[in-house]
Amino acid sequence: MRNIIICSLLAIVLSGCMMGPDYRRPAVETPASWRFEEKEAREIGNAAWWEQFNDPVLNSLIQTALKENKDVMIATARVEEFVGRYGITRAAIFPQAGAGAAVGRSRATDNGQTPLTDATINPADNYSATLYAGWEIDLWGKLRRAKEASRADLLSQEEARRGVILILVTSVAGSYVNLRDLDKQLEIAKRTAQSRKESHDLFQLRFRGGVISELELSQVKSMYEQALAIIPFLEKAVAQQENALSVLLGRNPGPIPRGKRIDDLVLPAVPAGLPSELLAKRPDIRQAEQTLIAANARIGVARSLYFPTISLTGTYGFASNDLSTLFQGPSRAWSWNVPLNVPIFTAGAIGGQVEAAEAIQRQALIQYQQSIQRAFREVEDALIDQRRSREELDIQTRQVESLRTYTRFARLRFENGYTSYIEVLDAERSLFDAELARARTAGVLFQALVNLYKAIGGGWVIEADSRIASDQDKKPTSDFNRETGAIH
Repeated sequence: MRNIIICSLLAIVLSGCMMGPDYRRPAVETPASWRFEEKEAREIGNAAWWEQFNDPVLNSLIQTALKENKDVMIATARVEEFVGRYGITRAAIFPQAGAGAAVGRSRATDNGQTPLTDATINPADNYSATLYAGWEIDLWGKLRRAKEASRADLLSQEEARRGVILILVTSVAGSYVNLRDLDKQLEIAKRTAQSRKESHDLFQLRFRGGVISELELSQVKSMYEQALAIIPFLEKAVAQQENALSVLLGRNPGPIPRGKRIDDLVLPAVPAGLPSELLAKRPDIRQAEQTLIAANARIGVARSLYFPTISLTGTYGFASNDLSTLFQGPSRAWSWNVPLNVPIFTAGAIGGQVEAAEAIQRQALIQYQQSIQRAFREVEDALIDQRRSREELDIQTRQVESLRTYTRFARLRFENGYTSYIEVLDAERSLFDAELARARTAGVLFQALVNLYKAIGGGWVIEADSRIASDQDKKPTSDFNRETGAIH
């Protein structure tokens, strides 16, 4: 027992050694400001930004998606899987102990090389009760580096789950806006088709009365058919968008309830933020960093294979052929060992593992840097998209008003005999195209703002996460705190 205590104390002293590099966040070149900053940006990145649309139906759809979306459920279950993996890896650091017991009966042959004496009990009963323990001494930090890597893997999966929530919320909001945009275009097409039908019916009467030529009637009919041809295309797009949104909600394809018209939706404000803040806000960047931390730790695991492995093992128990004497002194049996394994020749296997671990770490570093650059680009793209879309929408709004005036005067001129109906047809065609273009631009503007919140990330992802009221989140998750990411 004295020798065991001495070995244990020596192991504790030596276990302070850790192979492999300690993680330090790599320096990243960060722009001082955005190229296209918005003067009216506000500090609202941590709030439920989709509520700014002021549409209760959209709020309800997002809440449903957070509860029922299958991708979120899969991501949550994957986090639980890595909680279990972390527990397995961490357990290797600590001593392992167990107990065993056995009851049996055996008979030896009477015709063996060694004859049995008359005093030999044959067949004989066998009873045993044993305690056993083992502990691999982590001299070089192999187990602690493995624990560090496993913890980073777990946190990486949690960030991946939050990334799924980010994509889900922005996808539902974007799909709903696109649906209401298609509804608006369909409304314009049906209204225009009805107006042109009335004109076509009127011109048919005039043609029958010999007032106009067949050429003029064909022109009116052509414009009517043009408006009709757009309606099936838009109806198809509406149905497909409803089906896509249904899947995001975790449902089978089907109709989607409507709230406010796109013209009545409130444009979300532009969120404020600095480029450097992306490092702490974007789930994909945080996930990439945790992947880098795990790869960095596994270099230490690989390098520790060069050094000896020392373990402490021991057993203590009782064994007897008679149950009544099993726990008496003469039935005691014990042993202890300190096995030492030293790699001498591995034909480059360990060196290959170290080389592979270092290459994986370099890949993770580049992917981390790449994810940051991609985030900067996406924010810049979204900022310029929303700014230029606003300008385009303002111009198109003025254009639609001008074309409405032009169409009204063209019709008055025709009715008073100052011009042919071709001028009216040209004005109506231009107005129809302009109204559809304006509706599409309005949808693009809403989508640009959704993409901006998606690109910046932020505390709103945690806010959305807190609204997931599923049974999985109501259960305790081992020693992993999902709110803080702490593992005890």
